[in-house]
Amino acid sequence: MKILIVTQYFWPESFKINDLALGLKERGHEVAILTAIPNYPKGFFFENYSFWKNNDEEWNGIKIYRSKIFSRGKGSLRLMLNYISFVFFCSIKVFFIKEKFDKIFVYEPSPITVGIPAIVAGRKMKIPFYFWVQDLWPESLSAAGGIKNKFILNAFDWITKRIYRNAEKILVQSKGFEDYINGQGDFKSKLIYYPNSAENLYKPLIPTVEYESKLPEGFKLLFAGNLGEAQGIDTLIEAAEIVKENNIEVNWIFLGDGRQKQYYINKVKEKGLESNFYFLGSFPADTMPSFFCCSDALIVSLKKDKIFSLTIPSKLQSYLACGKPILASLDGEGAKIVQESKAGFASPAEDAQTFAANVIKFYNLSLKERAQMQENALEYFKNEFEREKLIDKLLEILKK
Repeated sequence: MKILIVTQYFWPESFKINDLALGLKERGHEVAILTAIPNYPKGFFFENYSFWKNNDEEWNGIKIYRSKIFSRGKGSLRLMLNYISFVFFCSIKVFFIKEKFDKIFVYEPSPITVGIPAIVAGRKMKIPFYFWVQDLWPESLSAAGGIKNKFILNAFDWITKRIYRNAEKILVQSKGFEDYINGQGDFKSKLIYYPNSAENLYKPLIPTVEYESKLPEGFKLLFAGNLGEAQGIDTLIEAAEIVKENNIEVNWIFLGDGRQKQYYINKVKEKGLESNFYFLGSFPADTMPSFFCCSDALIVSLKKDKIFSLTIPSKLQSYLACGKPILASLDGEGAKIVQESKAGFASPAEDAQTFAANVIKFYNLSLKERAQMQENALEYFKNEFEREKLIDKLLEILKK
């Protein structure tokens, strides 16, 4: 098959779709990407890219068509311009693509508007598109974006329904999405559960001096990912205070950047916890397993919100694939996976008291009990989220 993947984000930005594109190519299919100029998460264009030049290129034998876009910058207005400009420029870019394709596959972490260029491409090329939902809209706008204006939410609800109606199939990364999407219209016949996997680079490793030297000595809990409002890191800071009051020394390590990073740093200082918190910044995705293996457990957390309870945080698959114990502060589908896998402990979102109790409980486990959690994590990943199994499933969906 010749497959065109439409996504606002792609290499050198670090997203799951990069590995999926490689996986499809490895199976002998021709893959091309329709995407934007890379500018996530820093908010400015990556080196060697420019608004004013043709940024089309090739990566690992995959043709990349890049539309223009206004970079994210900082602030809500710039972010909205970023979203709108992608729809406009990407829809125009479609008409400059002369290749013929069999299917279109759309990756939607946010915004939902990535579906609009897909509709344009599908109609121009007279082929179906398959829409892989990572975030629920317009729910994401209010939960993560803080948008409460009913006119804006209703407008995006209308756009979302229009995209779903035009899609051949709607793939959802969490079973929890199904009822919500079906509530937006009669889409039951289109819905298919298709979870995220983890790139092959995520696997158990042995700690090395190089990475151990980057981290503090002692008991280490590590969080990797975006440091935004949605991640509920306030809860982790409050839990850290409780843990310290119980005379247990824990090093809280954060790998990543985000809009709220400085806010969290300031909050840690206010509570006098600077000696226990390490905000180390961003590192390439391929270094994550090397950091993970040097920690005692990995943290996944989200705010308390309906949409987040329906979501499986994509980092969860990466954590499981690395065979590490997991401490979770979240509700719903994500918490269910941690509990089902027996790979760690889950506490309700924004419940600092219970999360702190779980940290203390994990701290007091024997090495044998922790090792069993590691085995459980790996086993669950292989059964539920293994990469090759999921690529097989996707190809079966597209061929039908």
